[in-house]
Amino acid sequence: MKKINLAITGCMGRMGQQLIKSIKKNKNFKLVSLTENREINKKISGIRPEFNSVNAFKKANIIIDFTVPKCTLEILRIATKQRKKIVIGTTGFTKKEESLIKKFSKKIPILKAGNMSLGINLLMYLTEITSKSLGKNFLSKVFEVHHKHKKDYPSGTALMLGKGIAIGKNKDFYNIVGKKYLNKKTFPYGKKINFNSIRRGEVIGEHEVTFSSGKEIVKLNHESFDRALYSEGALAAAKWLFNKKSGLYSMRDLLNFK
Repeated sequence: MKKINLAITGCMGRMGQQLIKSIKKNKNFKLVSLTENREINKKISGIRPEFNSVNAFKKANIIIDFTVPKCTLEILRIATKQRKKIVIGTTGFTKKEESLIKKFSKKIPILKAGNMSLGINLLMYLTEITSKSLGKNFLSKVFEVHHKHKKDYPSGTALMLGKGIAIGKNKDFYNIVGKKYLNKKTFPYGKKINFNSIRRGEVIGEHEVTFSSGKEIVKLNHESFDRALYSEGALAAAKWLFNKKSGLYSMRDLLNFK
């Protein structure tokens, strides 16, 4: 198989650095471009990072993006002009920004996931099933823990799990989002889905969905120990996306969860 040429955006970030490490170990890919939103006066893996531009992405088959929403939308505009495929691991998009991504996907193939982990995507699938099965008598909430450097809250994964609850209840997610707490020891259930985000230390990621009827509690949880599982998931997504036509895809499509 011919190697897939990759461009990595946000190359100095945590995921950017992890992706570079994982690409070195994967024979399916060749790293051809690195970008960052500031000037980097050194080569990384033999490549000098550039700003996002048409020139920066010209050799790439696929762009992998773990940055911030504003940067992702800039990259999507460039990628659309060049008909480049893109894997998006960025989180924290607004409803309006999500709609813009859908519009871009009509022109280019996009795989977007709030989390690239197999386990987390299985957790979301189980969350949908549980939410649907337990029905209206159970209230639900989402708890998550990430490292102290993570700025957005709730995390993209927590919101993803909230959407799983909404799908199970056959409701619009944005209409049932409740309160968003930060660093609370405890937090309540509500008629809507409440979220509590803890930011401490160097925790890679912990997520828990809880359902309660007042008489019993059902918990679904997942814990990450190695950041490589996200970069390896992103590379699996890039390999899968390589032969796909325009459209908006998710890890669920890759994993073939029905």
